[in-house]
Amino acid sequence: MRHDIHPPYGPVVFRDKAGDFAFLTRSTLTSEKTVVWEDGNTYPVVDVEISSASHPFYTGTARVLDTAGRVERFEQRYGRREAAR
Repeated sequence: MRHDIHPPYGPVVFRDKAGDFAFLTRSTLTSEKTVVWEDGNTYPVVDVEISSASHPFYTGTARVLDTAGRVERFEQRYGRREAAR
C-alpha cells in the first residue's frame, strides 16, 4: 500500500439506536462522539439506524408473501385453463 493516501483504520463502536445494540469493530469511519466500551477504553461511536439486531430479515419478523393464496385467487378469477381438446 502507498503511504499517506488511505484514511486511518482503527477501532470504532457502531451503535444501533433502534435495537439497543452496539458492537466494536475496525473501520475508517470516525466520529466526534465517544463511548467507554466494556474493556474500559474509549472509542469513537457511530450511530446507525438499523443493524442485524433490528432488521426484520435477521430478527425473523419479516412478512412472508402468500404466493399460494395469490395463485388460488388468480385461478378462481380466471379459471384454470387446461387443454380440453
